[in-house]
Amino acid sequence: MAVLLAGGTFAAGVVLLRRVGAARQVKGRIAGLNYFPGVKVLETIIHVPAGWPGHRAGQFAFALSDASEGAHPYTIASGWHPEHPRITFITKELGDHTRRLKERLKVGQEVRVEGPYGCFTFDDDCRNQIWIGGGIGITPFIARMKHMALRGESPDWPLGQTADLFHTTSDVDEGALAKLGEDARSAKVRLHLLVSARDGRLTGARIREAVPNWREASIWFCGPASFGAALRRDFAAVGFPVEQRFHQELFDMR
Repeated sequence: MAVLLAGGTFAAGVVLLRRVGAARQVKGRIAGLNYFPGVKVLETIIHVPAGWPGHRAGQFAFALSDASEGAHPYTIASGWHPEHPRITFITKELGDHTRRLKERLKVGQEVRVEGPYGCFTFDDDCRNQIWIGGGIGITPFIARMKHMALRGESPDWPLGQTADLFHTTSDVDEGALAKLGEDARSAKVRLHLLVSARDGRLTGARIREAVPNWREASIWFCGPASFGAALRRDFAAVGFPVEQRFHQELFDMR
């Protein structure tokens, strides 16, 4: 009992002193800010000159720019290369804090970044991957494409493997969509863009029609949980091995 009490007391002290994850924290400085009004998204580029261990596409990190708000988790939207030590976050206005970021953040401002965390890292040996990004869920796929373009023939991208990216959105910003198209071309990824009001809903049937070899592919989904659950049930109903090859980012913290 004494050992358990001592361990609990130590853990409580670490939490109260805000030392959780301290060994994974680095200081950075904002190098660029780009706002896309059509989708209410802010792109923040952070220069991390020292200490960042590197990250894999699909991982996330905590960023702290205002001590009164505390650190917030964001999926990383950039690849990593030691010669270009920068991290990019793409943040959608979903609450009071994120709505204020475009006014509060300034180029040159110091921020603290903690991470990386997460295992939504595209690891498999399927000949084709199907990527589905709903709304701001496009972020990990942007990171993956930037990584592929930066590294060329990446050692973690099996030779001959291809990818189809489906992005469905209800908001439109021509600048953001142009950047997405450029990233897809640079990474040699086939982009399927659906604007809800114009093209209707994305369904499993539409995906299977666009990707003839879907039975041999793996599926990577990031977006609204209910949308992912519906697609998972749809593919399970046609015999797709969802337990082994349907990967979904469960980005839910409290």
